[in-house]
Amino acid sequence: MTVIQKKVSFPANRLQVAAILNMPEQAEEKKQLPAIVCVHPGSSCKDQTAGIYAKKLAELGYVTIVFDASYQGESEGEPRHAEYPAARVEDVRSAVDYLTTLDCVDSHRIGALGVCAGGGYAVNAAMTERRIQAVGAVSVANIGRGYREYDPIQMLEQVAQQRTAEARGAAPLITEWVPGSHTEREAAGMTELDLVEAVDYYRTPRGQHPNSPNKLKFTSVDSIIAFDAFHLADILLTQPLQIIVGGVQGAFGSYRDGHDLYSRAASKKKDLFIVDGASHYDLYDKPEPVSKAVEILKAFFKENL
Repeated sequence: MTVIQKKVSFPANRLQVAAILNMPEQAEEKKQLPAIVCVHPGSSCKDQTAGIYAKKLAELGYVTIVFDASYQGESEGEPRHAEYPAARVEDVRSAVDYLTTLDCVDSHRIGALGVCAGGGYAVNAAMTERRIQAVGAVSVANIGRGYREYDPIQMLEQVAQQRTAEARGAAPLITEWVPGSHTEREAAGMTELDLVEAVDYYRTPRGQHPNSPNKLKFTSVDSIIAFDAFHLADILLTQPLQIIVGGVQGAFGSYRDGHDLYSRAASKKKDLFIVDGASHYDLYDKPEPVSKAVEILKAFFKENL
């Protein structure tokens, strides 16, 4: 199915969020189509993996929207490059708001799909955003869990010192999400699978994009550390849930987070699908693993939207 892509924006927390709206051909004439909000990973942007899934789902007949997180990419927000989980969740809610204003969308058939940390944010939003009728999560990651595993108290002490410095006039500290190149990674002796593949995806022509500059405002790390994407999932996450993870495990922990989410979710209809032989980042853009994931999502959203 031919997909028409439009650059749009919508308000979230008094900021304008930049987005791409994917519409199946003749969507405006057909009207009342199901729609899906697609949420990108931490450090990513609308033009990378979440955008791939958004376009493929639109080819299946869904209206989809994918956006740059507030404070990042082409979206508004100061300080730049901040990762605020609360804002990320509000972005998802606001994307739902936007979809409900479109004549071609059935506001009673809206779903959410997130990749990596975006999966965690989609899940977290769905717990209290009851307009989201079904949730998909690919290579799902609980971003706060990941940060808490690496001496969070020491990191919070560093954040505190940096906030004091910036309050006194120091320049904002902007760090990297991952090493800037394979050369930089190798020089640091970093060989872990997920980290190697993260550099390969984000810092080489494979997936590199100007709207994903590998920059993180360091003082926003405190809010990441305190965030549990799955908190209250055992009570509030009741919508149908489809989790997809790769069978090849890496240190970023999406395989573990996928199982954790599955066990915690209150959803009566839930499924955990493991793509054998695929790693976390294979599910970002590699044709065969992505095709398998899309086939699972196709059946899931058809049944639940």
